[in-house]
Amino acid sequence: MKTTVKILMVIGFLGTITGCKSTFNATETLQVEENRNAIYQEIISNPVQLTNFISAARKNEAAIKILMKTHMEQMESGNMKMMMQKNPEMKEKMQSHMQQMMEKNPEMMEKMQDKMLNKMIESKKGRKLLMDKIHHNDEMKSEMMKRMSQMMDENPEMMKEMMQKMKEKMKNKEQ
Repeated sequence: MKTTVKILMVIGFLGTITGCKSTFNATETLQVEENRNAIYQEIISNPVQLTNFISAARKNEAAIKILMKTHMEQMESGNMKMMMQKNPEMKEKMQSHMQQMMEKNPEMMEKMQDKMLNKMIESKKGRKLLMDKIHHNDEMKSEMMKRMSQMMDENPEMMKEMMQKMKEKMKNKEQ
């Protein structure tokens, strides 16, 4: 009887140990909003964990794109501008970092230039500044002429429209 009790106790103990075996499933854990928020808080409240998280994100192409997108949204929102005004050292570091990133990634540089150009074109002051810059910079003038020529070759209607506008301007100057 003692042997049977001991065997049952060992089986019960082993059953308890194997039944309580903890398995962590990140996907299941992150599905619960409270868990997600707790994980986020834990990561951002610990500088070492936050640094490790950012390092891991920088190794993932999709994560890099998301980080850049949110960074650009921050820059456009004005929040970043206020932070940089309060902290000039941070502004210098960010500008340096952006420059390095653009040098490493020509696609990003092109997107940034397009975005800046579109922003300039949207405002009257920006358009005037851009036109002044083009008129005083032979390289920019040459580049603009190449692009315009290419656009007109691709779109004959645009060419006809531009020619018509130029003729009208010439007529107005003669009068």
